Amino acid sequence: MRVFKQKEALISLLSAEKNNYKTIGLVPTMGALHKGHISLVTRALEENDLVVVSIFVNPTQFNNPEDLAKYPKTLDKDLRLLEDLNDQIIIFAPSAQEMYQDNISSEKFDFDGLELQMEGKFRPGHFDGVGTIVKKLFNTIRPNRAYFGEKDYQQLQIIKKLTEKEHLDVQIIECPITREESGLAMSSRNERLPEDLRIKAAFIYKTISKAKEKFNTHSIQQILDWIHDQFNNHNDFDLEYAEIAEQKTLKSVKVKKNGEHYRLFVAVYANDIRLIDTIALN
Repeated sequence: MRVFKQKEALISLLSAEKNNYKTIGLVPTMGALHKGHISLVTRALEENDLVVVSIFVNPTQFNNPEDLAKYPKTLDKDLRLLEDLNDQIIIFAPSAQEMYQDNISSEKFDFDGLELQMEGKFRPGHFDGVGTIVKKLFNTIRPNRAYFGEKDYQQLQIIKKLTEKEHLDVQIIECPITREESGLAMSSRNERLPEDLRIKAAFIYKTISKAKEKFNTHSIQQILDWIHDQFNNHNDFDLEYAEIAEQKTLKSVKVKKNGEHYRLFVAVYANDIRLIDTIALN
């Protein structure tokens, strides 16, 4: 397995080997890999001649410095996990200095309003940071396909918009959420949860699943009120938001319309650990 920490060395390798493969798949990660990441890498291996996994905790997408400081970093463990999966995977694990030089800041993007919904309301500048690092990775690696999970559904839509607006020649592959046996959406942040709270966090998925069952028989406001009641009666979790949004625009909706597709999005605090989840409603 080859591990690169400098962009130029990786670019040189990819250029030298361009005649030996037809397609490159990229799986961008922030490390602390789990089965969800592995499912993305496995699919990329099935669909491409060469796979690059990036491991980089991107500072510009954290609007909370404390969250950045506490984000789990397990590079050695991640490398062993990937090598056991396939020793031909190429790893790109740069430093912040390598990616940003002396200017750790974000570009400003217009994602046609996608960035103003949900996460954008609560994490100012977050999606500018996401767009900045994804654009840098795409321009460095020039993949044919890039793989992202649906748990970060808003991010997924924003990256699709980024490729459209920046004319980036890469196909964005969306992959289903991987869940723990309890139903909790897999996330690197789960590693910070105490064991008892991690078990209790199954409540999040149970709640949104029940909300989905109500979608055909209850109004949107009734469903949202019910979700708030569920969390208000659970002492372990604080609901930051619950929104039902149109799937493409991500705009919150008050009334259902025939022919439209909707998703439920939630963000929840367990102690100081922020967890998100989403589910398609129809």
